[in-house]
Amino acid sequence: MKALKIAGAAIAAVIIVIALVLIVGIPSSFVSSAIQERVERATGYRLTIAGATRLSLWPRLNLTINDVTLQNPGDHDGSNRVTVGSIEADMSLSSVWSGHPQVNALVITRPVVYVPLLRERSREIVATKSATAAGNAEAVAIDRVKIADGAIVFSNPHDRVENRIDGIDADASMDAEHKLKLTGSARAGTSPLKFDVTANVPSLPLQRQSIPVELRIDAPDLLHAPLSAKTEVRANGSLVMFNGVSGTLGDGAFSGWASVDAASKPLVKVDLDFQRLNVPLAKAAPTSPSQPWSSAPIDLIGLNYLDGEIRISAADATIGEAHFAPAAVEATLAGGVLKAAIANLGTYGGEASGEVVVDATAGTPSFTMHCDLVGVSALPLLTSLADFDKIDGKLQAKIAARSSGASQQAIMSNLSGTVFANFQDGAIRGLNVAQMIRNLTTNPLSGWQQEKEQSTDLTQLSASFRIDHGQATTSDINLVGPLVRVTGGGTVDLATKTLGLRVEPKLVMTTQGQGRTSDPVSFGIPVAIEGPWAEPRIYPDIAGMLDNPDAAYAKLREMGKGLFGPNGGLSGLLNGLTGGSNGNGDEQNGLLGGNLGEALGGLIQQGLGGRSRSIPPDASTRGQGQQQAAPPPPNAEQDDSSHQDSQPMNDVLRELFRR
Repeated sequence: MKALKIAGAAIAAVIIVIALVLIVGIPSSFVSSAIQERVERATGYRLTIAGATRLSLWPRLNLTINDVTLQNPGDHDGSNRVTVGSIEADMSLSSVWSGHPQVNALVITRPVVYVPLLRERSREIVATKSATAAGNAEAVAIDRVKIADGAIVFSNPHDRVENRIDGIDADASMDAEHKLKLTGSARAGTSPLKFDVTANVPSLPLQRQSIPVELRIDAPDLLHAPLSAKTEVRANGSLVMFNGVSGTLGDGAFSGWASVDAASKPLVKVDLDFQRLNVPLAKAAPTSPSQPWSSAPIDLIGLNYLDGEIRISAADATIGEAHFAPAAVEATLAGGVLKAAIANLGTYGGEASGEVVVDATAGTPSFTMHCDLVGVSALPLLTSLADFDKIDGKLQAKIAARSSGASQQAIMSNLSGTVFANFQDGAIRGLNVAQMIRNLTTNPLSGWQQEKEQSTDLTQLSASFRIDHGQATTSDINLVGPLVRVTGGGTVDLATKTLGLRVEPKLVMTTQGQGRTSDPVSFGIPVAIEGPWAEPRIYPDIAGMLDNPDAAYAKLREMGKGLFGPNGGLSGLLNGLTGGSNGNGDEQNGLLGGNLGEALGGLIQQGLGGRSRSIPPDASTRGQGQQQAAPPPPNAEQDDSSHQDSQPMNDVLRELFRR
């Protein structure tokens, strides 16, 4: 009995030890070396296991490996590797005994894939051995793979560039009919991404076999609506082709094809045609027009690490607030140089053509562009692109510009080129230019005196600019409207958003408008427009008038004739104030066309400095051979008599100058 009791206790102890071993696990350093050898033989990559390895047999076979690194033996800087926090595999013992392991679940925790960013494409096939070996290796059936908290790191140590996709959680499962279902989410910076992929996987090997794939991508920060697509994926070495692509983006259908060559530097080719394309652009925080350009850095170095050939067309396209129909863009990206071209782009009732070149090969990117606009409706175009709603009309423009810089401020400061713009048959919204000219006789103006209910009709507004280092210079500003004309020139400082213009405004004082029997009446004094372009100071340039006072006085005399002559806008008013004229208007013409004009000149002459200066005789009088001496300028002794209050004259001045 005693021996029996000892034997029973020993058996019980063995059972307890076996149970503990099955539950707790067996430290299996010998398993690690076998796994490393098998992986290297199958893939050509070196597997390093720095953490503990455990093997448990109950309730099922479970293998856990910690701190794993998979690396190409030829990668000395470690830029092309995979690190994993832990790998856990569950499988049945029966499948292991049969020699065909069946993994029920594979959980990969904290995997990080490091992808090198290369500036040049390599023609060498780096992983020939690994691809061949992997194709010939015995397959291990896996029912389910789960990835938790993964990441992909794109880096170039030489350029000190690193970009990440974090928070990758994915769950992939395959049923008995080889139907693969993959769902998951990720985060690029602060932009979330969700994906759902379904594929019918054929038997191995997968090379050169077409795999039907359906996918759905939801990226609210990048796409305005979920993207759904169907395609057939075909792999040939490092080249992956997506044939027969079709799908929808929001309510717009599209079709086409794409391919990715992942050997060394990726080469992406895309050709898609959309029925309706909507690309929303994030609006910048509202800022004052007078606020300086942003000095925030613009990083375009990523253009160096991808080559591509892209063609996108759409019957109807909306990009941000801009609308185009039809639209077609062809772009190539090679060696860090992006070239994008458009031709016959339908935009707001007209057409646009042009090309943009962005060179990001150097530390400071450079930009070159040329663009032609024909028959474009200016108001919706300028409102959508620049939030500028002051000019309406048909726009024709030619732009050729170049610049360089890594911020808005630097780009605008270095801008050079030429610009020609011509607006026809429209209006300047919120501004009454004629009223502004009249108001200048009372006080200088601060700002554009904007009022929503007012506008100035324009027949034509044109100007050409030559730009050099952010300084846009013009000498041919020409605004023509039914009752106003403005000519002049000056400089627009694009870098500081300031104006330095000198213009000559003219009013048409007849209801017949421009181009009739009477020329527009000059204001008589040049007008300066200076300061920030959002709120400039507008004032008569008296200094410019005094540069040539004789000519200025002559203009004033002509102004009097134009305002008060027989065709003048105020002749009817003065006819009533002066008691009429003879039947043919000679008395009125002699009085108002000459003396009153001279009187106005004399009065303004006194106001400008009180200096005595004769006014040239009337040109029409000289033509008739009459010698009429100019009236003597008023002097101090005549002040009392010459400045007597006259109600008719007050009425005239009030009507003319609104004062």
